Amino acid sequence: MEELFDTQQFQEPAPRYLKGRGAQINTPNRFENQIYDKNPTVTWEDDQTQIKTQYIDVHAKSIVNKVESSDVGMEYSLNPYQGCEHGCVYCYARNTHAYWGYSAGLDFEQKILVKKDAPALLAKKLRSKNWTAAPIVMSGNTDCYQPIERKLEITRKLLEVFWQFRHPVGLITKNNLILRDMDILTKLAAHNLVHASISLTTLDMELQNKLEPRTAHPLNRLKAIEKLAANGIPVNVMLAPIIPGLNEHEILKMAEAVAERGATSITHIVVRLNGDIGEIFTDWLEKNFPDRAQKILNKIKETHGGQLNDSRVGTRMSGEGKIAKIIADQVKLARKKYGLNKKKISLNLDMYEQFKYPQLKLF
Repeated sequence: MEELFDTQQFQEPAPRYLKGRGAQINTPNRFENQIYDKNPTVTWEDDQTQIKTQYIDVHAKSIVNKVESSDVGMEYSLNPYQGCEHGCVYCYARNTHAYWGYSAGLDFEQKILVKKDAPALLAKKLRSKNWTAAPIVMSGNTDCYQPIERKLEITRKLLEVFWQFRHPVGLITKNNLILRDMDILTKLAAHNLVHASISLTTLDMELQNKLEPRTAHPLNRLKAIEKLAANGIPVNVMLAPIIPGLNEHEILKMAEAVAERGATSITHIVVRLNGDIGEIFTDWLEKNFPDRAQKILNKIKETHGGQLNDSRVGTRMSGEGKIAKIIADQVKLARKKYGLNKKKISLNLDMYEQFKYPQLKLF
């Protein structure tokens, strides 16, 4: 029987996939009565993709944060930006964007809060008579070398402050923009004042484009490792996160690649999907890997006691169970096979006091 009408006109169109973005949705903000700014001012703009990025000036009262969690691996952190345009869909920092009145989803990578006064705040902190030298890690939350840093150079100015005071600093990034600041980094390294950690999740460019769309190409990260190491800057590589069913098969391959470039050590974290990240990641999986989305989610749950989320200090980073053990065993093997088991770097804490009070050098 001949159809009298076209049934296709009644079908809902497939949702548009936002290329160049990790999160494809905005999850509800649990602090809906605490909106930071409904209509933020766009101060810089160079993004020509479907969803424009907004850069919003904020004025912090302080910039150095005490890290209370014992299993994070740092005592103090510093973040010149809140939100991150890199768009890593798994990023644990997404949940913090709700405190500013935004969503952990697309807002996190679209609305970037900029702390332009960070260098002045750091200098004030390091001049304080109550401050005792301790390594401060940049990017404890969001990447200090995300794309807008190329224009604003806040991270570079912060490094200049660290050098001025001869104060130890750590850097975590997945952007080869770190090489821009090689002149300052080499000066710091000559006095054992700096340590770098490069985050590497995959060597598969197709996966990287979906999983962390605005990060540096994996090969460029390898080049960054090589150049940093060649200039005497100790480099740890964070294989993070390891997502069972998605990238755990790359552990040995990634370890070999970074060892060849001069990395001194590797660490790993098993993915955990706390708060809104569970919904964001699940939506992303179903749109990108619908045939194995549930299998991947079940494997993640198996590493965290049957849940996607995990807040238990001591197990949340490494996971538990058979899958987590297989991952840990691969990392252990990689360390042994490729010589990536160097001891933790102890940075120089002695020079700071001399440069904190430069007038003392007159006596």
